[in-house]
Amino acid sequence: MACADINLDILRADEESFSMNKEELPLVQEYKAVEMVPEVKGPLHNLLQKQPAVLGSLQMVSGFLSVGVGIFFAVTQEMHQSLFTLFRLSHLTGVIFIFAGVVSNLLFKYPGLLPLSFGVNCAGIIAAVAAACLIIVDLADWHPGNDEHLRIEVLELCVMGLEVFLSAVLCFFFCKEKRAKSP
Repeated sequence: MACADINLDILRADEESFSMNKEELPLVQEYKAVEMVPEVKGPLHNLLQKQPAVLGSLQMVSGFLSVGVGIFFAVTQEMHQSLFTLFRLSHLTGVIFIFAGVVSNLLFKYPGLLPLSFGVNCAGIIAAVAAACLIIVDLADWHPGNDEHLRIEVLELCVMGLEVFLSAVLCFFFCKEKRAKSP
């Protein structure tokens, strides 16, 4: 709620109205605020202006997509066909990014979750980079005849790139907020 220090002096529209009798006085009056009192900023105000909840929601959606791709690969491929299926990489990264998105969405209500959100986003970046390296190894050693799996692995690689980008942006915002809070 905004507050103001208001000057309550009444300004009249006409100076002639002082010379007129009381019945003919115009009723034009106005109040002007002299000085605005600044609004008290809450914790993480600057960070919350950047809408981390939107990026967190995008993280959750991409995490659900990763889990869905992982389920598809688990159902359609044998374990020894690829490292992607063997290590259940998309399940791992998907769950991490769903959790990171939930924590980023909760920052508005619980500002104390900032260190946890930063840690989960850093863990997501590390897991996604490791998973991307294993997917690239899979793509380099690909056997012809499984083109639909190849396309889906490339899709998962792009989704992981998006997840890493979102987490990097959030980590940048979190670091900036931490530096602003420290004296």
